Amino acid sequence: MSALTQIAAPDLDELKRKKAVLAGLEQELAERELELSTLRGELRLFENLYNARVGAKYAELDEAKARVMEMAARFFPQSGEFQSGARSAREQADQSARENRDAGTEPPREKTFSPSEDLRKLFREVAKKIHPDLSSDPKERERRHDLMARLNMAYEGLDEHRIRAILQEWEDGRKTDDAAGLGLQLVKAIRKIAQARLRLESIRDETERLRNCEMFKLMEKIGAAEKEGRDILGEMVSEIEDKIDLLRSKVKKLAGEALGF
Repeated sequence: MSALTQIAAPDLDELKRKKAVLAGLEQELAERELELSTLRGELRLFENLYNARVGAKYAELDEAKARVMEMAARFFPQSGEFQSGARSAREQADQSARENRDAGTEPPREKTFSPSEDLRKLFREVAKKIHPDLSSDPKERERRHDLMARLNMAYEGLDEHRIRAILQEWEDGRKTDDAAGLGLQLVKAIRKIAQARLRLESIRDETERLRNCEMFKLMEKIGAAEKEGRDILGEMVSEIEDKIDLLRSKVKKLAGEALGF
């Protein structure tokens, strides 16, 4: 056995071990990315449903409050409290109206985010290939980041065609480290392992943050209530509508008093 072979053998064995570790991390990354993207899709769909049903009603409520305060300010033009209150209420109403327009008022066609198992499988396949933390080259990582962002958007939109187009784009421009020397391959494998573990920690933190947000807690509460036959969003809408009707009655009463009715 030559001296060169004796030196290379330990590095080759270590590279094989690192590649085995990396293969396991690739699989785990794809799975955790799928879970995170699924969670985002669930939250986005629920938020759209909430905005369409409840957010629009809150915008109406804020508008009714603003009109009451503006009417009161007209009755008592010398009252700084009413004038200030009317300005604040109008600002809130305008902001709510803008947010409602930005969010859209059409409820989503689906009430739950339900990607098929085939779509999940395709996501895992593409994520394993393109994940940015599985590259050590800065330019390549940047390209992969763009592909990964587009993959998440396509998955959250349940768009299989776009996901397959991303996969084809990757296949057309993919790079390999196979031509690199043994030592460089080992260094790159170690770097990829470190990057993959950091990303897994980041995914865990992001998942925890999303699961602790108010919208997720409301989504869980509504999901549990639906199993008992309750429509909490409907109850919220009814409660807001009662408040709107009351405020509109006040506006009519104040307007009638102003006109001497």
